[in-house]
Amino acid sequence: MDAAFDPWAPEFVADPYPAYAELRATGRAHWFAPTRQWLIPRHADVSALLRDRRLGRTYTHRFTHEEFGRAAPDPAYEPFHTLNDHGLLDLEGADHTRVRRLVSRAFTPARVERLAPAVRRLAAGLVGELVARGGGDLLALVAEPLPVAVIAEMLGIPEEDEGRARLRPWSAAICGMFELNPSEEAARRAVRASVEFSDYLRGLIARRRREPGEDLISALVGVEELTEQEMISTCVLLLNAGHEATVNTAVNGWWTLLRHGVRPDPDPEKLSTAVEELLRYDTPLQMFERWVLDDIEVGGVTLPRGTEVALLLGSANRDPARFGPTAGDLDLTRPDNPHLTFGAGVHYCLGAPLARLELHALFAEVLRQAPGLRLAAEPVWRQGYVIRGFEELLVEV
Repeated sequence: MDAAFDPWAPEFVADPYPAYAELRATGRAHWFAPTRQWLIPRHADVSALLRDRRLGRTYTHRFTHEEFGRAAPDPAYEPFHTLNDHGLLDLEGADHTRVRRLVSRAFTPARVERLAPAVRRLAAGLVGELVARGGGDLLALVAEPLPVAVIAEMLGIPEEDEGRARLRPWSAAICGMFELNPSEEAARRAVRASVEFSDYLRGLIARRRREPGEDLISALVGVEELTEQEMISTCVLLLNAGHEATVNTAVNGWWTLLRHGVRPDPDPEKLSTAVEELLRYDTPLQMFERWVLDDIEVGGVTLPRGTEVALLLGSANRDPARFGPTAGDLDLTRPDNPHLTFGAGVHYCLGAPLARLELHALFAEVLRQAPGLRLAAEPVWRQGYVIRGFEELLVEV
């Protein structure tokens, strides 16, 4: 395994793509001892393994911890695991099928489409404030508030509700557990946020049972077969997954555009094509992990049951074997773009239409209101490789 793959090195986080090219050139499966994972860098393999039922986000639907050769989770982290394990992203088998079918009754395309005017209004207001200031931090002033406001609108959280301001900190703390080898402090923050967020949602669910409305929580309450924990985990997942994809694609995307000195065409159809390319070119979620439930062979290498694969989405999305000789280039008009940013198979991101709606609105408003946007300072990548983004993105209008 080439030493260039170093997810804790700032220079790697800033530009992992040369290391990915080395991985793709030297094999299809690489053992990475520091995290005890098989790295899978090529598009064809990542796409196939995302769909392969011999792998799973969890293994407890088939094995005990002892049978799988793993230690049980630390009981101190139980609130995080309860919250995470009941979400669609980590459910497998019959439970996943049942919950996804039930959640789909409430989280419908029509519900997302009804949000479109509110999303455009929120995006216009946030970008307008940035323009009025003459610039500032695009991340803190526009990219972060938009998906938080949208999910708050979707869940029916009033603007004056104190929980609204805590959605972003809760999400950031919980997502800290998805990084490689998280610290004890990160784990404590995630547990605390899991408890507080769950308690808050439990209260909202109780209110909606008494006084249902038009929001998503009321719709979930109306799906009687869902347990309360499944409702809570679904709401948290929608915030975390949608939030991280939108924020990092927006900020990393504008950095990419400014660095290349290009702008998308504001025509809606052409802008949608450009957003897909930004999702591919600098993937917000660089890695997706799955457990090997039955021995599987990749490129002549046997991945034994009980080990873990790290599907390198960022590498797959730059693979010349799928995207041709321009795979490493930014092409805002790329016509054939089967990127894996939202996953594939049964765990394909349920919130992908909402993320696309938010991104389209955000890019459209910046193009409309701030056509002269430019960088005010070179940004610094924050610590963390799996969910990869900047500390801030200072711009001038």
